[in-house]
Amino acid sequence: MLTHKLSHIDDIISTLQTMASETNRSGMGRFGINVENALGIKVTDLRKLARRIKKGHDLALQLWETGIHEARLLATMIDEPSAVTEQQMESWASDFDSWDMVDQACNNLFRRTSFAQSKAVDWAVRDEEFIKRAGFAMMAVLAVHDKAASDAVFKRYLGFVEKGAKDERNYVKKAVNWALRQIGKRNPVLREKAVRAAERIRDQGTKSARWIANDALRELTK
Repeated sequence: MLTHKLSHIDDIISTLQTMASETNRSGMGRFGINVENALGIKVTDLRKLARRIKKGHDLALQLWETGIHEARLLATMIDEPSAVTEQQMESWASDFDSWDMVDQACNNLFRRTSFAQSKAVDWAVRDEEFIKRAGFAMMAVLAVHDKAASDAVFKRYLGFVEKGAKDERNYVKKAVNWALRQIGKRNPVLREKAVRAAERIRDQGTKSARWIANDALRELTK
């Protein structure tokens, strides 16, 4: 096995092409992933490859610009959070075309930036399905990983969660539910706040709201 660090875009793309799998690509499609520009490489294998790549902001930008699904996932894994600008986050968000891209970008990279908390709110009120999902995905991953954030941050997020529960689109409602559950699991105070929010969401009466609320309540009231 090669052990040297990959640092050139052409070498990385060549490596990705050797890892392509039509079987995996078909499987991704069955899970609702947009495979139009995908090679069919498992995320676990991409993470192994990422460890062989020399981390760098410029290289991440080059990978993203290829438009290849897996290259973009790699970009979120090797970019340097301190070098990420708000403009870059907006640009990449405008390219989101699949739920897994949203979740990987938020979890691998965006949550580590100085713009994470504000972007969660900015995106949660946007109309575009995948950008809106990104807002709630960001809330979810921050609830898990941002140990320094105050309860006030997440209490505020619950207000956006309640509003977002009115959105019937599948990829949005699942992210709303994810955010609600993760905020509630952060600590006992937020659990109580999340349970009350879930009860209010359930009272909205829509099919989407009932699913979001009931699923969260099953987990939060065990």
